[in-house]
Amino acid sequence: MKKISLALFLTAFSLFAQNDVKTCVLLTKISTLIQSEHLQPKPIDDSLSVFLFDSFIDALDPYRNIFLKSEYDSLSLKYRLNLDDLIHTNDCSFLSDIVKVYKVGLLRNKALLEKMKTDTIDYKLKDTIRFYKKAFPFYLEEKQVERVWRKKIKYEILDDIIFQNSNLDSIAAAFTALEPPSKKLTIENEICKINAILERNSGFKESLFDHFCSYFDPHTAYFNMDAKSSFMASLSKEHFSLGLNVSLNERNEIIVIKLNPNGPAFQTGIIKKGDQIISISNLKQTVQVSCNTLEAISNMILSDVNKKIILTLRRSSGKNFEVLVEKKLLKDEGNTVYSFIAEHNKRRYGYVKIPSFYSDFEGNSGKGCAEDTAIEVLKLQRDSIQGVIIDLVDNGGGSMEEAIKLAGLFIDSGPISIILDNKKEQTIISDPYPGMIYKDPIVILVNGNSASASEFFASALQDYNRALLLGSTTVGKATMQSIMSLEPNDVENFVKVSVNKFYRVTGKSNQATGIVPNVIVPEIYESIYSKERDNPTALKNDSIATLLIFKRYMKNSAMTKIAKKSTDRIAGNSYFNKTKELNKKIDDLINTPKLAQPVTLDSAIKGQSEINEMWEEINAFETKSNNLLIHNSNLNNYLLTINPLEKANNKFQLEALKKNHYLNEAIAIINDLNTAKNNGKGILP
Repeated sequence: MKKISLALFLTAFSLFAQNDVKTCVLLTKISTLIQSEHLQPKPIDDSLSVFLFDSFIDALDPYRNIFLKSEYDSLSLKYRLNLDDLIHTNDCSFLSDIVKVYKVGLLRNKALLEKMKTDTIDYKLKDTIRFYKKAFPFYLEEKQVERVWRKKIKYEILDDIIFQNSNLDSIAAAFTALEPPSKKLTIENEICKINAILERNSGFKESLFDHFCSYFDPHTAYFNMDAKSSFMASLSKEHFSLGLNVSLNERNEIIVIKLNPNGPAFQTGIIKKGDQIISISNLKQTVQVSCNTLEAISNMILSDVNKKIILTLRRSSGKNFEVLVEKKLLKDEGNTVYSFIAEHNKRRYGYVKIPSFYSDFEGNSGKGCAEDTAIEVLKLQRDSIQGVIIDLVDNGGGSMEEAIKLAGLFIDSGPISIILDNKKEQTIISDPYPGMIYKDPIVILVNGNSASASEFFASALQDYNRALLLGSTTVGKATMQSIMSLEPNDVENFVKVSVNKFYRVTGKSNQATGIVPNVIVPEIYESIYSKERDNPTALKNDSIATLLIFKRYMKNSAMTKIAKKSTDRIAGNSYFNKTKELNKKIDDLINTPKLAQPVTLDSAIKGQSEINEMWEEINAFETKSNNLLIHNSNLNNYLLTINPLEKANNKFQLEALKKNHYLNEAIAIINDLNTAKNNGKGILP
């Protein structure tokens, strides 16, 4: 028996050693590629070691309830300042060592949770809990572990009970009946999460690679083939899909909320709207929804590698049933440009929504968002519009080639941007198309989620005074990435590397600062949006000298005057003033540091009541109509008669637009631009 055990131990040790060697080989290749191609490569030194150790540990134990202080201190002493040296000597055994200690902590917590199943929780004990906006630095002493986990489970049980019961007044009276099933579910979910991690034989290496890459900047990342496929699909107008949309319900369950009639899920004839997804399998591994992250679940569903998916579903609390669904190529409604007409005082204004800068990377159609936008603008022009509103709100970017094409469609001729590479060489990006498809006023809507290619396009039109920007300051990402394989014949390992930085035709950059619109408009939730500058490895803002000559379409003084009129209108607008009030409440709830909170039923009910009141106020506010007449263009109305399956999505988009209050101000700005144009004031020859 001892010989067998020793043999198994040596075999396991040998496998770990082999994996560590492979890890180091790949890590060295990643490092070599980044040093060669990255816009601003950094040396592999103690700074990288500290960043890599801290970020990897933070990802493993974000709530500081797995590693003991003694375990963390031991690992820190061994590795925090030495990872760079170990990588240089091809010694990646530190990964196995850290994961081994991590799994010991998980098993310790699992044993404690198993014990808590039969223990009685004292809800009268005066416990407190504190929430931190950022990761806190300390770890647990061994004697603290049980107390910390009891407080955590106690809080989660109370939170679950309140989350599931809308009548908060009745919870206290029914607490004895409500507590046992909630306790059982809460503990079982925690154990399930631990088991899912313990069963993982991969993922730690990929996570290490990704943290290594993010040291150089937030957008450099490691991709395996699966991750690359998912990323490319997210930038495409068409991709392989199950043809269903899901959402979290009030019990944090994943529910099917929409089925595409052309999609494979609908065509099974079995899956229905309202079904709950219990688990997802790619025929090799199964992900249990109740104890996995949304990221793991979405990766399983979205990955193009997983062509066939087995969904385990439950309908109306009945028995579970399985359905095999094979993905097919479908149009992605979330990656499709669309347009409407907004009418005010018998005048028509075009509205074009660009959700992302998608492209046909596979070369199936040759069409991307630039061509789709051009088509929508041409449709709108047939209806005698006064101007066009281009909506880039929540557009996170995508294909820079599409952004260049799109800018060229609205600028007659001239430079669009300056691109800088890692050799500090400048490349001038010029308008690829002579002339313009549209010559009348343009207003561009941006917000705190508009990023990358969106910022590239919007800044080009802003610098030319071709469009006036309305909204809030954008993300501040002015870098371009390229996906490269680690070696010429490697089809399994890739790095998305930041290879260029783009500058405006003025020589300025919006990197880390974002684009400041001509007219600032308060936007609900704006205080909680993450910006480029919030990331510790974000590249810094700078400017370059340039002698580019370009022709503005209006004088700066005229644009400033129109922007001032708009700002004055907004200052007296009750809707936007209410937005500021709500933002203050959201900021107080999310960003303001909180005192220790009692873990009691009364405290939990009070906290949930405050949240419910705020959300009710926000929901009531967001449903207010903008009092504009919104409808399809004549040509799109005709196309809907040919493609009736598009009607449901079209109606959803139209109804959402009726609640968009930025349109009112955008229309007022277009009127001011037209007045200046008609009077000949501010127009450059």
